[in-house]
Amino acid sequence: EVQLVESGGGLVQAGGSLRLSCAASGFSIEDYSIGWFTQAPGSEREGLTCISGFDGSIYYRDSVKGRFTISRDNAKNMVYLQMNDLKPEDTAVYYCAADSDSDLCSRYEYRHWGQGTQVTVSS
Repeated sequence: EVQLVESGGGLVQAGGSLRLSCAASGFSIEDYSIGWFTQAPGSEREGLTCISGFDGSIYYRDSVKGRFTISRDNAKNMVYLQMNDLKPEDTAVYYCAADSDSDLCSRYEYRHWGQGTQVTVSS
């Protein structure tokens, strides 16, 4: 059974940093596309950053380029999201997702989801 469990969310002041972790089980992350998605109140879930399982290419939403970094540790079956210079508009629930067939950073393309972790950035 594919399972994803996020951790590391919390409350941080603007300009601060957080690192989210996603523990994967039931599959090997190196064989899957892996992504982080966000959902702010009243908004749809959107792709934030994804690593393609096909060619390793990485997508970042424009608003986080240069501030956020996705990485994975295949040996530990873990995915990380390092978030620096956080802004109030980064406030959202952050979800880790995985799929064996997806090559787009779109919520419609991912079948396996974690429960989400809240990130709140105060001004």
